[in-house]
Amino acid sequence: MIRALFVAATLALAPFAVASPAHAVDIQEVTSPGGLKAWLVEDHSIPFTALEVRFRGGTSLDAPGKRGEINLMTALIEEGAGEMNAQGFAEAAESLAADFSFDAGSDTVSVSARMLSDNRDKAVNLLREALVNPRFDQDALDRVRGQVLSIIAADSRDPNAIAGNAFAQQAWGEHPYGSDQNGTAESVSKLTREDMFDARARVLARDRIYVSAVGDITPDQLGKMLDHLLGDLPATGAPMPPRAELKLTGGTTVVDFDTPQSVVIFGEAGIDMDDPDFFAAYVANQVIGGAGFASRLMEEVREKRGLTYGIGSYLVPRDLGATWQGGFSSANEKVAEAIKVTKAEWAKMASGGVTDKELDEAKTYLTGAYPLRFDGNGRIADILVGMQMQGLPRDYVNTRNAKVEAVTKEDVARVAKRLLNADALRFVVVGRPVGVK
Repeated sequence: MIRALFVAATLALAPFAVASPAHAVDIQEVTSPGGLKAWLVEDHSIPFTALEVRFRGGTSLDAPGKRGEINLMTALIEEGAGEMNAQGFAEAAESLAADFSFDAGSDTVSVSARMLSDNRDKAVNLLREALVNPRFDQDALDRVRGQVLSIIAADSRDPNAIAGNAFAQQAWGEHPYGSDQNGTAESVSKLTREDMFDARARVLARDRIYVSAVGDITPDQLGKMLDHLLGDLPATGAPMPPRAELKLTGGTTVVDFDTPQSVVIFGEAGIDMDDPDFFAAYVANQVIGGAGFASRLMEEVREKRGLTYGIGSYLVPRDLGATWQGGFSSANEKVAEAIKVTKAEWAKMASGGVTDKELDEAKTYLTGAYPLRFDGNGRIADILVGMQMQGLPRDYVNTRNAKVEAVTKEDVARVAKRLLNADALRFVVVGRPVGVK
């Protein structure tokens, strides 16, 4: 239910929401002979390499009137390449014990690869075919399109998805952030095979690549791999969308849905990750509605009043716009009171700051989880490519803890006063809440 939104937001911010690993991570910057750059953590203890490639822009680069094309294209990349159809490509990957995954988000298209050292060259050749020579066969297009249309239909009956889409539209309007990256049934039904090639050219380009690798590979080997894998992609892709203009105003939007329990998403303007106050805002969020059961919202809305099973808040700093959001689900007759208490706690945080105990507990939580994130080559590679996209230095994983610890009560009070405004909160309620207009 609504807690899935919190998990997704936490994972998206994981490289930046936690402390330093248990030991220093030695990150090398590699430049290929052709000029492509990557970060590398070299580890020859096991014959295995994890590779992460990101293309900035993601589904926000959909062509006008073709919402959903980049999402559909990404789902089709491994459905045949070169002389191999979908089944042939899958069999080739399986024979090499190689694992590839492709994912589209509002800001990135992601390519993840896991490969054994003995098969690395063959695995890279196969992945290159998918990126450089995808087939986009009509039968594969029709099959995957049907899967996407099923997701769209299911989301139209899911109160969580309805709430998320309604909030996004309220927040971002006509900007790509304001609509579902899957597209609509109408827009997806009209997409053609030619649109898939156009979508690939729009986003899979060398001028927006970020790469990391972790495992049994040397800098020289990685440099040559980069040129072979990515060197034949188009030099430039579609222009990036403009900065998104946040359109949220205070108030409540009710979307009628026949259910005994309403889903609620709320939010206002947030903070960019390059803002000097970002760490203070992250600590502040942990106090008011962060992970765990010690937040103010959990205490006041769940523990004291029993208005919900779970409630939380989270920062959403996207490339082109930021929000500070939260959510919960509640019985229809309890929603009005839950909204009232949430606004009261938001206002209290804005005007009152935090206690020493709250600050210490928030820091302990935020600095205690990071070592657990570094539990495999793939997880480390994912963190490193995220750091690059956010413009963070290579030593960030080893200095992050100190940045959290440096946040003071005064910092939290300042950023809370600056950003939190209970009257500016927009609540989107999907259900039939009693007493909510």
